[in-house]
Amino acid sequence: MKSAPESAPARLRQLVGQGVAVIDTPALVVDLDAMQRNLQRMADYAQAHGMRLRPHAKMHKSANLSLRQMQAGAVGVCVQKTSEAEALAAAGVPDIYISNEVIAPAKLARVATLARTLNAHNGRLAIAVDHLQGVEALAQALGAGENLIDVFVELDVGQRRCGVAEPANVLPLAQAITRHPALRLAGLQAYNGRAQHLRSVAERRTALDEVIARVREARRVVEAAGLALPLVTGAGSGTFGLEATSGVFGELQAGSYLFMDADYARNDTDPDQPAFEHALFVKTQVMSVSTNHVVVDAGHKSHAIESGLPRVHGEALEATSCNDEHTTLRATGGVPLPALGSTLWLIPGHCDPTVNLHDWLVGVRGGLQAGTVTELIRVDARGFLD
Repeated sequence: MKSAPESAPARLRQLVGQGVAVIDTPALVVDLDAMQRNLQRMADYAQAHGMRLRPHAKMHKSANLSLRQMQAGAVGVCVQKTSEAEALAAAGVPDIYISNEVIAPAKLARVATLARTLNAHNGRLAIAVDHLQGVEALAQALGAGENLIDVFVELDVGQRRCGVAEPANVLPLAQAITRHPALRLAGLQAYNGRAQHLRSVAERRTALDEVIARVREARRVVEAAGLALPLVTGAGSGTFGLEATSGVFGELQAGSYLFMDADYARNDTDPDQPAFEHALFVKTQVMSVSTNHVVVDAGHKSHAIESGLPRVHGEALEATSCNDEHTTLRATGGVPLPALGSTLWLIPGHCDPTVNLHDWLVGVRGGLQAGTVTELIRVDARGFLD
């Protein structure tokens, strides 16, 4: 039995060792048994396919979970924000990739400090760039030194967000990186977030065909100029099997596999990828009953709905609306509505922003019905947005 961290509120610390029934609502609960199976399946898959695994920690924002993933074989983690990287590094995570562009001088000064700090403790920091100005600003922030930070050139492979627009545009950035001793050209960032949520396997494969073609062209252009892109990194929980078997990717950045949310459950299953279980739930209680619906006490402030309303775990109930403090559910298939005071378990529509609403995850072993609270997991980078 793990002890509760002293920094956790007393009302949470007293849960450890007790049954799930004592968890007050709403609360964000992790089925640790399911999570561990997910963690091991992905680790085993990456190892079997000769792939580096660098899970996206922006999903759970937890040093505890980052280190568990590394203990299972991950080489490090990804984050999206400077402050996320700082929080995880301060809590002991040694290898972090900010898979995003950082431009503000004040943030770049923090990036430089963090890179030097991690290097001094045998760790490593990496970052993405997509503009020559970004390369120069990063080099200026780091100043004198050699090989202080790994730098990936980001190529837009279908996300239509960050990244250079064309494969040929990778070369000038790669050349600029190699001109600065403090920077090390680490490779290519090639992530298509849109592809993760295309529902059919055929749609996802078509999208990844374009990704792979653009990556190959970028590598061809860079190698023709006498440089190399040592590593191509990307992939998410919807497509990682395609990247792993592409012959061009060397590192997987999937993150949601650890918890899995309702939106990912809407994807058709790819038989070439391992199946993952739902491991993240919002425990909630029926607080009002009407003729055709019930209302539970978990709303926008407990779970994110920008990727769709939550599913109700193990019940013939459908979410129809959500407000700040309430979610409304109706019965499906003619089953009776749950009684006032009943406990229900919501599967969030999107795990990443849901976790960011909470300071602590309540870890349970033995199942949601008869399990026991065994630990509390701090969301170290909760609300860290800069």
